[in-house]
Amino acid sequence: MVTKAENKVSFVSSENQGPWGRVDETGTVYVRDGDGERVVGQYPDGTAEEALAYFERKFADLNGQVTLLEQRARGGAPAADIAKAVAHLTETVTGANAVGNLQALVTRLDALRTTVGQLTEKQSEEARAVVDAAIAERTQIVVEAEALAAQDPAKVQWKQTTAQLDALFARWQKHQQDGPRLPKNEANDLWKRFRTARTGLEQHRKAFFAELDSVHKDARNAKQRLVEQAEALVSRGVDGIPGYRALLDEWKTVGRAGKRYDDALWAKFKAAGDALYGAKADVDAQDNEEFEANLAQKLALLDDAEAILSVSDRATARERLMGIQRRWDEIGKVPRDKVKPVEDRLRKVENHVRKLDEDHWHKNNPETKARSEGLASQLTDAIGKLENELEDARRSGDSRKIAEAEEALNARRVWLEALGS
Repeated sequence: MVTKAENKVSFVSSENQGPWGRVDETGTVYVRDGDGERVVGQYPDGTAEEALAYFERKFADLNGQVTLLEQRARGGAPAADIAKAVAHLTETVTGANAVGNLQALVTRLDALRTTVGQLTEKQSEEARAVVDAAIAERTQIVVEAEALAAQDPAKVQWKQTTAQLDALFARWQKHQQDGPRLPKNEANDLWKRFRTARTGLEQHRKAFFAELDSVHKDARNAKQRLVEQAEALVSRGVDGIPGYRALLDEWKTVGRAGKRYDDALWAKFKAAGDALYGAKADVDAQDNEEFEANLAQKLALLDDAEAILSVSDRATARERLMGIQRRWDEIGKVPRDKVKPVEDRLRKVENHVRKLDEDHWHKNNPETKARSEGLASQLTDAIGKLENELEDARRSGDSRKIAEAEEALNARRVWLEALGS
């Protein structure tokens, strides 16, 4: 039996050896194992160098696997995968049939176990952060859905709101597919909230449109009735227009009947109105033809009337205007678009005559006249007094008193002149 010491001596003294292994005469290959050695295999069909090289290549392969695993750990590969690989490689390296520093590989794998622990803690924290962010994001989707469901159904813009809810559901599905897996309880609770909001909104939408259909039906019936009444007026021609206007006022108070029905019903209602107003246009055209002759007469009469504008005698102006007004009424109507221009011209003449009457009354009003005569008498007395004062000032040669007397005298004379006008 070969002792451990003998193994060590044999290892050192062998000619067919390397730093970590040797080959004996029989082609048996040994690897250095601590202070001794162990057999890793035989290579009888080659040289000793080939035998060592073969088992060194096996070591190189193991070394490469450990190096790759170290790189994956530094790159942040999943800790669970690294731990599994470390355990597998440790088992493979221990007692491996390879020639090399197998103990160094074991040491490096032990170091990787420590790294795996740190990596596991770090990745667990990161995973928790990712899950927390995902829960917050999915919760936000739920909150937005609940806000849509909480709206007053009567004020909701259903097309827009439905599109918003569909977009939220699409976000939910994408988040569920692409995002991290959430804890089962949280995921279930959030889905229940979202489903409840979605179901509630759909129920509100159905109820709203059911009620709207009922309202539209009532409006449709009311407008159909108005259309029938309007069409019945067409045979009355111009005389049917007042009734049509009343129907139009009622039409404006009726709600919507739905776009498809509203447009069709309005087309019928408007057609009846067009027929009525078309009849009126024909009548107006006939009237205008007749009224054109009246217009020519009134324009000629206006030339006579406007001559009154230069008359200042009230009685004369009044008498001439009354004759013109009588002839004006006898002539009759003029075309509708000419009424205002000719009436405005006559109104100007009437205002002139009215102004003459007002001025006459103002001057001959007994109260006004009495006040004017009393004031005129006072002004006349004041003027006489001031004339005497002016004469005295001139005799005395006092220029200041002369100026004051002249100023006061001129003012009284202006007042007296204005009072008499």
